[in-house]
Amino acid sequence: MRTMNSNSRRIFLKGTLAGAALLCAGRKTEALAAAVEKSRVVVAHDALLRGSGSSVDPQRMLALLDRAMQSLFGHDDAWRKLVRPGETVSLKVNALGGRGISTNVQFVTAICERLQQAGVKPSDIVIWDRDSNELERAGFHITMGGDRVQCYGTDRVGYEDELAAYGSVGSRLSKILTQRSNVLINLPVLKDHDGAGVTIALKNMYGVIHNPNKYHPNGCNPYVADLNMLPEIRGKMRLNLCDATTAMYEGGPGFKPEHCWNANSLLASTDAVALDHTGWQIIERKRAEKGYKTLTAEQRSPSYIATAADAEHRLGTNDPKMISLVEV
Repeated sequence: MRTMNSNSRRIFLKGTLAGAALLCAGRKTEALAAAVEKSRVVVAHDALLRGSGSSVDPQRMLALLDRAMQSLFGHDDAWRKLVRPGETVSLKVNALGGRGISTNVQFVTAICERLQQAGVKPSDIVIWDRDSNELERAGFHITMGGDRVQCYGTDRVGYEDELAAYGSVGSRLSKILTQRSNVLINLPVLKDHDGAGVTIALKNMYGVIHNPNKYHPNGCNPYVADLNMLPEIRGKMRLNLCDATTAMYEGGPGFKPEHCWNANSLLASTDAVALDHTGWQIIERKRAEKGYKTLTAEQRSPSYIATAADAEHRLGTNDPKMISLVEV
């Protein structure tokens, strides 16, 4: 057996240490990459959001929104990073449940205030859903034209003539989305759905098409995932802010006051899939607290969330290990 001389040994040790250093550096890089790839979901809560009354306090709502945005983006000027002056910003609310379980007006008002402070003109902001009457029943005031924040339903402007298609979905899109939106901000509510399990961020996009009733079989799977793949939706979506000031754990999507609770929270994420998975778990915990079976036991778990995360869609992640949950 040949032995190494001192010079050879030094060269060997130097190479070994260098290799070990590279290996450690590689592992550190992989760990950092894994951390970066995690989807951040913020749950911001204020137990005193309603004060001593039943209505949301506007100033506390504004502070809660600021806390959610700062925690999501890591800095105080989140809105200026999110939107630019000159862009048209559409706020897709959910007004189906009337004043009881629709996107909260004070919540939307707070968002409009912060958008304007970021340099977006009031007339370049539109609050919308499918129907103007539903918006009014939810507490919004219809406004078209002038230099104010706009608010109206697709019924006022119509849908595109041509179908937009992906997978199982072929639908005409709202002209508010196609012609009035550089930036889409999704403002769903946190609630149970009798067929789909839950209706939160992903399913809120049913309100942008002319034929949502066509896509309710099989718990809305794979229709919800396919719909969110449309470039007009996926390419414009920048933020999901879920209104969980009032939430519903059973009996949705219509308003059932006996199954609602004042969650006094907001959920925020750029990943709609991760947000929906998180919201689903919140609903399940409330169901357990109230003595209800799990959605899976009732054979209505929201399977479309997993479809949205699969290799074909890649709309986000439903893997708890890849979700960075921040509660503030």
